[in-house]
Amino acid sequence: MMGHAGSVKQARPAAYSIARDSRLPRAAASRISPAMRTFPICSLALSLCLSLGASAMAAASNASPKQLGKFGDWTAAVYEQSGKKVCYAFTRAASSKPALPGRSEPILTVTERPGTAESVAMEAGFAYAPKAAVTVTVDEQTRLDFYTAQRNAFARDSKAAVAAFQKGREAVAHSPAPKGKEVDDTFSLHGFSDAHDAILKACPGK
Repeated sequence: MMGHAGSVKQARPAAYSIARDSRLPRAAASRISPAMRTFPICSLALSLCLSLGASAMAAASNASPKQLGKFGDWTAAVYEQSGKKVCYAFTRAASSKPALPGRSEPILTVTERPGTAESVAMEAGFAYAPKAAVTVTVDEQTRLDFYTAQRNAFARDSKAAVAAFQKGREAVAHSPAPKGKEVDDTFSLHGFSDAHDAILKACPGK
């Protein structure tokens, strides 16, 4: 059900265009698929749509996203693309330091598609420099490596990322930002396990 990525050839998490609080984002497809569509429904935490991760790049799906549930700080949703279901869970950054002018809110997402490996991705809210690397630390103990593409960062080992999220309290992404700056984005993992269970049930993975 969950995959790992050693190289950029793996399926890329879906992208996440940001929607406002009262809108539900749509998960994208392909390396960084279509920019999510949104529709009024929940306190969004994802814009993320994933597999799976951000801004757009592929054909968008025909159906509007449907919320599967709100679990703590995470939201689970599903929509159809090319006749197939895409399920995703997402959350917005609880805090970002330092604040970067003009930056959209970072979103962390896990995307599940029936029969394929799930993906973990983060939309940064700014464009990464070529070959930039991101490190995500869970509870200051587990370190996860993410590679980047444009405005998104993708877990090299999604299975390890999901396992760490299920046991952790918070995840902190350490990213290289524009103009030589470094930024730390903190994501709450409260409710992650229940949100993950919801998308697994709706879209059984590999």
